[in-house]
Amino acid sequence: MMSVVIQVINPNTSAAMTASIGRAAQAVAAPGTEILAVCPSQGVPSIEGHFDEAVAAVGVLEQVRQGRQQGVQGHIIACFGDPGLLAARELAQAPVIGIAEAAFHFATLVATRFSVVTTLPRTLTIARHLLQQYGFSHHCAALHAIDLPVLALEDGSGLAQESVRERCLQAKREDGCGAIVLGCGGMADLAQTLTAELNMPVIDGVTAAVKLVESLAALRLTTSKHGDLDYPITKPLSGLFRNLN
Repeated sequence: MMSVVIQVINPNTSAAMTASIGRAAQAVAAPGTEILAVCPSQGVPSIEGHFDEAVAAVGVLEQVRQGRQQGVQGHIIACFGDPGLLAARELAQAPVIGIAEAAFHFATLVATRFSVVTTLPRTLTIARHLLQQYGFSHHCAALHAIDLPVLALEDGSGLAQESVRERCLQAKREDGCGAIVLGCGGMADLAQTLTAELNMPVIDGVTAAVKLVESLAALRLTTSKHGDLDYPITKPLSGLFRNLN
């Protein structure tokens, strides 16, 4: 059996969320797959806008560089905005999968239309941009926000989790969708319970990305270095960026 090591990068600095994401990833991993759940030591505690994504992308690249040195077979960017995805693919040889991209792909394999349930309303625009970028806009029935911050998923109150549940029930009832995509890495541990309760596919991008990386590793497919995803042009970097090469 092929041994696969997958680096799961939580782009924010929350150790609790990193651990939660790691547990969800390991729960679906095949025997022989090792999950390395990591997060940057510097950056933002949660990612809830364009500015946060720009800051977090640097931390993602630092983690990808470390994962490449460790010889991992794949990297997962465990934030629904997929921050730094294409830059990470330039830096990496192994596949790099964003969780929004993974979840959208999986949803279209099991339903003709899906809805998205995410955190703050301001992030709905980011989700729309990703749907357009990846070519999935015509598959998306609706976008919903629970209007709670990302870190509410880790505060122990259960309020955010119940809000996600309510929005999923609303989506099933009103949207005419066949599947629901959870729009935050911090929701990774909710998918299986909600799938059973709603009796329809509820898809988390973290676990979907794990299975994609395992499949690519089994096929011995790596990130193409022919064209725009070739390694970055070697040039001197300074300041905060000097260690990214």
